[in-house]
Amino acid sequence: MEGLMGSSQITQIPTHCRQSHLLPSVPAFSLRFARASYRSHFRMKNHTNKSFSPIVASVQPLEETSVPSRYNNTQPSKGVLELWRNANAVCFDVDSTVCVDEGIDELAEFCGAGKAVAEWTARAMSGSVPFEDALAARLSLFNPSLSQVQEFLEKRPPRLSPGIDELVKKLKANNKDVFLISGGFRQMINPVSSILGIPPENIFANQLLFGSSGEFLGFDKSEPTSRSGGKAKAVEQLRKAHNYKALVMIGDGATDLEARKPGGADLFVCYAGVQLRAAVAGEADWLVFNFKDLISSLD
Repeated sequence: MEGLMGSSQITQIPTHCRQSHLLPSVPAFSLRFARASYRSHFRMKNHTNKSFSPIVASVQPLEETSVPSRYNNTQPSKGVLELWRNANAVCFDVDSTVCVDEGIDELAEFCGAGKAVAEWTARAMSGSVPFEDALAARLSLFNPSLSQVQEFLEKRPPRLSPGIDELVKKLKANNKDVFLISGGFRQMINPVSSILGIPPENIFANQLLFGSSGEFLGFDKSEPTSRSGGKAKAVEQLRKAHNYKALVMIGDGATDLEARKPGGADLFVCYAGVQLRAAVAGEADWLVFNFKDLISSLD
């Protein structure tokens, strides 16, 4: 999710629902050590095809009963359900969808600039800001070095949303291609794709750039997702390249909703298990709060 675009009303999971839920009989220290150990094998400069063990999701999905009753799209119509079941490809947003965190905010907080970035983001929420401008402005507040990003990845592995690993497995078992389309950074998304078994070539995301000494240089502005309308462009490219007859976009933000346009996604599913964005949820073809709904509907 890139929450700078048209997100005037946001409902977040209550604090009491964001507590960790570790696997039974697994000590917390052991789980943290295992997470850190697998991360040490990840290399920043190269894509990896190694398989990683899934990381336990650490939040509970927002329940449908806790949101306003004004939403009439929580149950799929016959047409929506048919499109979902017959889709050739499914594209997922990453931040606040596949993962429960916002990658850039987490990295900024780790680098000591979380408050400054959050305040800038809050100001940006009040108006329409081109995504590329918002991205550059937030990064300039902390200019992360290569070593900082590497340390961040080792100490803070990705936290997957509940049920996403099962959903991806189900989609692949049904012969559907799965893609990750994000305004976040490949350096943080590559580990996620490895956990879920999604090949690097199925990722559309931004790339942090570093100098020979590991100093921050900026981000690759040639990536379609580095600018406004980028996700829609990526989906359009996928359709043309693979000649998909039906394609679904799943996400929580306005940039995900943008992907449902002529030549883009046929269906937009709003996932509100982490954040509920009123303007986006209301325009979705299907509003879900738990990936189990999508899994069960494939049977």
